[in-house]
Amino acid sequence: MNIFVPGRICLFGEHSDWAGSYRRINAELEKGFTIISGTNHGLHAEVKPHPTKFIIRSKIGDDANIKSLEIPMDRNALLEEAEKGGFFSYAAGVAYQVVTHYRVRGIEINNYLTDLPIKKGLSSSAAVCVLVARAFNRVYDLKMTIRGEMEFAYMGEITTPSRCGRMDQGCAYGNRPIMMTFDGDRMDVAELSVKKDLHFVIVDLGASKDTREILNRLNHCYPFAENDVQKNVQKYLGRISAKLTAEACEALKEGDAARIGSLMTKAQKEFDEHLQPACPSQLTAPVLHKVLSYEPIQKYVYGGKGVGSQGDGTAQFIAKDEESQQTVMEIIERDLNMSCLSLVLKSGLRVRKAVIPAAGFGTRLFPATKAIKKELFPVIDREGRIKPVILAIVEEAISAGIEEVCVIVQGVDREIFENFFSSPPPIENYNKLSAEAKKYNDYLMDIGRRVTFVSQDVQEGFGHAVNCAREWVGNEPFLLLLGDHLYASTTDVSCAKQVLNVYEKLGQSVVGLKVTPVSEVHNFGCVGGVWTERDEILSLTEFKEKPDREYAMKHLKIDGIEKDSFLSVFGMYVLKPEIFDYLHENITHNIREGGEFQLTSCLDRLRQEDGFSACIVKGNRFDIGLPESYRQTVIDFRMA
Repeated sequence: MNIFVPGRICLFGEHSDWAGSYRRINAELEKGFTIISGTNHGLHAEVKPHPTKFIIRSKIGDDANIKSLEIPMDRNALLEEAEKGGFFSYAAGVAYQVVTHYRVRGIEINNYLTDLPIKKGLSSSAAVCVLVARAFNRVYDLKMTIRGEMEFAYMGEITTPSRCGRMDQGCAYGNRPIMMTFDGDRMDVAELSVKKDLHFVIVDLGASKDTREILNRLNHCYPFAENDVQKNVQKYLGRISAKLTAEACEALKEGDAARIGSLMTKAQKEFDEHLQPACPSQLTAPVLHKVLSYEPIQKYVYGGKGVGSQGDGTAQFIAKDEESQQTVMEIIERDLNMSCLSLVLKSGLRVRKAVIPAAGFGTRLFPATKAIKKELFPVIDREGRIKPVILAIVEEAISAGIEEVCVIVQGVDREIFENFFSSPPPIENYNKLSAEAKKYNDYLMDIGRRVTFVSQDVQEGFGHAVNCAREWVGNEPFLLLLGDHLYASTTDVSCAKQVLNVYEKLGQSVVGLKVTPVSEVHNFGCVGGVWTERDEILSLTEFKEKPDREYAMKHLKIDGIEKDSFLSVFGMYVLKPEIFDYLHENITHNIREGGEFQLTSCLDRLRQEDGFSACIVKGNRFDIGLPESYRQTVIDFRMA
């Protein structure tokens, strides 16, 4: 499988991770607060299991030579390698921690591309550590969360001579900003949502710094200050940094680039005043300050500061807009002969999760559903492969870039679904498979690592089923797909990705639609709305569950749609997490429709309070909920 791990850039709160950890000794110290984001550049690798060895190969920068490490998957050998120091010590340190805590065999990691500057404050060492933790997690299905991968990466790095802080491994969270809080041995992570796109420039200063020397000098100021220099270090890394980071957090949420730039400039000024005297040989940083004050770029930026441990490693700027970002990079590369990376923090929360309700009994397909769940009914895909419906739906979600999928099932059926996605065939059956089928089995097991199952103990409606995923989804937008619908795009972009693209463009909840003849509207949820982009995107004015002909003709006609046709729900949505508040309220107050807790009324409330968009999906929807429609799906889905 392929893995990408970005570097990380500390936007605000450098050094506060380890400083805050001293609260376990001196409770008078302030908590540490840091805002970081993954970069757009990092480590690309192919990984696979190995029976006995830990093997890692890496190509770094422009060096044509591939460096490699190959040692036995043995605790003592790995620990010895980790304690040596150097690039591969980080990888060995993580492998040592994994083999100490889990029953795993070996692994082979081919880091075929690294487009992240090394030793420039962008946590290339932490990215290596996360890469190794993630590789073991995925290859051996260790069930680590992102937080778990981050923790093992940290344990691995401090097994080496490195004494990094705890923020570095935050690169595990990818290219989105997070706020990290450090209180003694405790750490909390919260994802930040950005209202407007923010454009940063990261500059490799082409100089050098000694991070160990910086950390050594600053750590001497803790846990108790003994002179004015040490008091000033604690003052900045405590109260001053906490205040600046809190203000920056609010500015990020608002997408206020000008305010962020002002806070960056202020943070650098305060850093210089309070920390430079503790390590002047490294923190005077003449190259950094030359670039920060370089006159030709000032009209294109709102502000800038150093990165990570500071010193002459890397600088960062926030540009006024996308065009200014490009101009700044061109000027610095042309005039100063320094390489630059761009970083864009996108507005809104990225959609990482999908929910698929699959807990219904399938009454209309009885008695077949007495023997097999309807979501496990077979269909034939374009390649002629027979697969259960649920697999085709999960693949639709993953095709759109979804990272994690939650399937809502009845508790008694959970084991059936889990076995399909997580258990390989018995070895005697596996050996009978063709080479192609064995490869597909490995692919299926890889998908299974992304799938979580949540039980719906009682079946009380579609809204109730969706609400069962509330805790799993958390405070994130999510993709909702129906468990008895299949999808096939008529373009190169999958149906789910089309809907996600509209969400990313507008930042509103979105529902996919299809044109439906009036004779069929009573079978589907339908909408009313007005065009914002003719024939493609609408702003919705109403949701109506299974309207009759008369209601549809009177209330749901949309300009430009054929006379006897309407827009019905395609079977996929991107929903903001506020939908759970409305579902929970209905369930708490026992507000039912037709005896069940439904989703449609909650969608309409979300529309009223936050706005709701829709797009006509370029693709086909296949319903398996009725005998005739299932029969037709089996015929048509393969040809779609």
